[in-house]
Amino acid sequence: MDNAAAEALKPMKATSDGVFQGENPLHSALPLAILQICIVVVLTRVLAFILRPLRQPRVIAEITGGILLGPSAVGHSTAFLNTVFPKQSLTVLDTLANIGLLYFLFLVGLELDLRAIRRTGSMALVIAVAGISLPFIMGIGTSFVLQHTVARGVPTGPFLVFMGVALSITAFPVLARILAELKLLTTDLGRMAMSAAAVNDVVAWILLALAIALSGSGSPLVSLWVLLAGAGFVLAAFLLLRPVLTWMARRSPEGEPVKELYICATLAIVLAAGFATDTIGIHALFGAFIVGIIFPKDGAFAGVLLEKVEDLISGLFLPLYFVSSGLKTNVMTIKGGDSWALLVLVVATACIGKIGGTVIVSLIVRVPFREALTLGFLMNTKGLVELIVLNIGKDRHVLNDETFAILVLMALITTFITTPVVMAIYKPARRGAAYKNRAVQRANPHDEFRMMACFHSTRNIPTIINLMESSRGTRKRGITVYAMHLVELSERSSAISMVHKARRNGMPFWNKRRNGDGDGDQLVVAFETYQQLSRVSIRAMTAISDLQTIHEDVVTSAHQKRAALIVLPFHKLHQMDGHMESLGDQYQHINQRVLHHAPCSVGILVDRGLGGAAQVAASDVSYTIVVIFFGGRDDREALAYGIRMVEHPGIGLHVLRFLIQSGGATASDRSTDDAFLEEFRTKVANGNDSVRYEDKPVGGKEEVVEAIKATGRCNLFLVGQGTPCMPLADWSTDCPELGPVGTYLALPEFSTVASVLVMKQYDPTAKHYELVEEVADIAVDVDTPGPSNRGTNTSFRAG
Repeated sequence: MDNAAAEALKPMKATSDGVFQGENPLHSALPLAILQICIVVVLTRVLAFILRPLRQPRVIAEITGGILLGPSAVGHSTAFLNTVFPKQSLTVLDTLANIGLLYFLFLVGLELDLRAIRRTGSMALVIAVAGISLPFIMGIGTSFVLQHTVARGVPTGPFLVFMGVALSITAFPVLARILAELKLLTTDLGRMAMSAAAVNDVVAWILLALAIALSGSGSPLVSLWVLLAGAGFVLAAFLLLRPVLTWMARRSPEGEPVKELYICATLAIVLAAGFATDTIGIHALFGAFIVGIIFPKDGAFAGVLLEKVEDLISGLFLPLYFVSSGLKTNVMTIKGGDSWALLVLVVATACIGKIGGTVIVSLIVRVPFREALTLGFLMNTKGLVELIVLNIGKDRHVLNDETFAILVLMALITTFITTPVVMAIYKPARRGAAYKNRAVQRANPHDEFRMMACFHSTRNIPTIINLMESSRGTRKRGITVYAMHLVELSERSSAISMVHKARRNGMPFWNKRRNGDGDGDQLVVAFETYQQLSRVSIRAMTAISDLQTIHEDVVTSAHQKRAALIVLPFHKLHQMDGHMESLGDQYQHINQRVLHHAPCSVGILVDRGLGGAAQVAASDVSYTIVVIFFGGRDDREALAYGIRMVEHPGIGLHVLRFLIQSGGATASDRSTDDAFLEEFRTKVANGNDSVRYEDKPVGGKEEVVEAIKATGRCNLFLVGQGTPCMPLADWSTDCPELGPVGTYLALPEFSTVASVLVMKQYDPTAKHYELVEEVADIAVDVDTPGPSNRGTNTSFRAG
C-alpha cells in the first residue's frame, strides 16, 4: 500500500519520449501542463461567450470554469481528475498559476495611481471607510456563527480577520471593467466608486498582510516581526526601488523604443520583490503588488510594459489560478439545510454590510438615494483579490473545505448580481439641448454643416478625409467634422486606462507607435495635416465601448455636437479582388442601431477607396458623383448632399431621375420631389457645366439596372435608403440598412471601384427612440473647433 502511494506521488518527468516509445504523454509534466492550460482557456472563453449577453465580466466565467473543473462538477469523476489533474501535477499547476498571479497583481498595482487616491475627496474617503468598516465588523460577527457550526477547531484570531477581509473587499479591476462597460467610468458616480475602491484595495492588502501574519503557527512575537519586516519592505521599496524604476522610465521617452534591458530588469524586480515578501512570511503577491504601486505611471515605459505582459498573463496564466482555486472548491461539502442557511447568511451579511454601509454614509453626505444604492451595489463587487484571500486562508488551514466553498459561492453571487442590478436601478441621464439643423437638406443652406464621420480602422481614414474635402462647399460658414474612432472595449487591463484617457481628452492615442519607427501618431497627423491645408474644422474623438452599446456613444455624441449627418462605415471591407469581406454581424448591428436612434440624418458608406488609398490634395480632386433619384425623403437628402458636393471645383454631378410607370412615390411625395427638383434645376443645374440632369422612364428591373450601368465610371453613388423603388424592392439582401438600391450598388457584380453613400434623412414626424432627453434650458458645450486651434493638439479635445 505504501509502495502504491509512493508510486502515485513520484515526481513526474518534465517531457515525454512520445507514444511511439510506449509512453503516455500525460504522465509527463510539460505535455500535461499544456493540456491543462488548453482545457482551461477553452472552457473559460466558452463560458465568457455564453455569459456575454448578461453583461458579466470575464472573472465570473473564470471562477465558474474553475468550479466546474473541480470536484463540484466534472472533477467529481475520479478518472477525470486522475487523468487531467493528478495530484503529482498540482504543484506545477499551482506554480504556473501563482507566477501568472504575481504579474497580474503587479498590473493591478500599475493601474492604481497613489496620486489619484491622495486627490480622493473627503466624500469618497468617507464612503470607502464605511464600505470597509461595517462589512468587516459584520464579517467578524458571522465568523462566530461559522465557528460554532462548520468551522470548528480553526484558530479564532486569524479566522476573524480573514472573514472580515473576505466580506469587506471590493475588486478594483472588476469594478473598473463593469463601470467601463456600463459607461459610468467617467461619470461622477463612477469616479466616486473608483476612488472608494482604490482606497478599499489598499486597505484590503494591509488587512490581508495582517491576517497572514496572524495566521502563522508561531508565537505572537513572530507575527509582530512579520508585520514589522513587511512595513520595512514597503519603506525600502519606496526609498530604494522607486528611484531605480523612475530612472528607467525617464530614460524611455515617448516615441522611442524601450530598451529590452529595462523590461527584463523590471520583470526580474517583480519576481525578486515576490521572493522577498515570501521570505518575510507575508506572501509573494504582496511584493509584486507593491512594485506595481510604486512604478511611475507617466510616460511610455508603463504603457509598453502593460502591452508586453497583460495578454500572456491575463489570457493564459491567470485562468490557471481560478482552476487551482476551483480544484479546492467542493460545493458538495455544503450539505443539509443548516449549511445552505449559512451560505444565505454569509451572502446576506456581505450584501447588507457592504451595500448598507455605503448607502447610509452616502445619504449622510447628501448623495441622492438612487445613486447611493447604485454605489452600494458597485462596491459589493468581488473578484480575484477575494479568491486570493480565500486561497491563502485555505492554505494556512484557517478556512476548511466547507467554509471555503461557502465564501467562494458568496463572491460569485455578489459579483454576478452587480451588473444586472445596476442596469435596473440606475439609468444615467443623457441630456442635450434641442437644435434645428438635423439634415443636409435645410431651409437655409448657408448654415454651418456639422458632420460626424465614424471609422473602425486607419484603413477608412483616406476615404473619410476625401469625403470631407468633397463636402466642404464654398459657403461662408463651412463644415465642421467630428471624426470618431469606434474601438471595442476589450478584456485587457489597459482598456480601462484607454477609456479614462479617451473620455478625458479625446486624443486618439491608440495608434501611437512605440517601436521607434518615427511615424508618430498617424491618425492625429493625418487629420491635423488636412485641417491645416483646408477650410474644414476637425475634432478627433474616440468611442471605446462594448459593441452592443457603442451606438449609444455615437448617437449621444452626435446630439451633443448638433450634427446634421452621421456617416458610418459599411460592415464589409473592400478586398483587392473586388469582393467584400464582412467584419461580423456585430458591426452591422451597430449601423442598424444608430439608424434606429439617430437624432439626425445618417449615411452608410460602402468604401471602395474614394480617391484611392491616400488623401487627395484639394487641387487634385477630380470626382464624378452620381445621384440615383427615384423620389422620397431619403432621395431628396442624397441629392441635397450632392448639391453641396458639386460646389467643389473638382467635382462633377450627374443626377439620374427614374420615372417609374407603376408604383413608386406617393402623390404628396411626388409633388414635393417635383418642387425640389425644379429648384435644383433652376438654381444649380442651369448654366453649370459640372452638373448633368437626366430623366429616365423605366418599366422594370432590367431597365433600371441597365440605366444605372450606363452612367459609366464614377467615384461615388449617392442614393436614398428608403427609396420607393418597386423594380429593385424584391432584390434579396442581407443588408436591409442599405435599402434596395444601395444593396444592388454594393454588390461586387455591379462595381469594384465606385463607393456608395446610402442616405437616410431625419424625419421629425416619425416615431423616434431617443437616447438623449432634450431639455430647453441646458447649457451644452458643443466643442466647436475654431481657426485659432488649427494645427495644434488642442484642436483634438474631448468628444
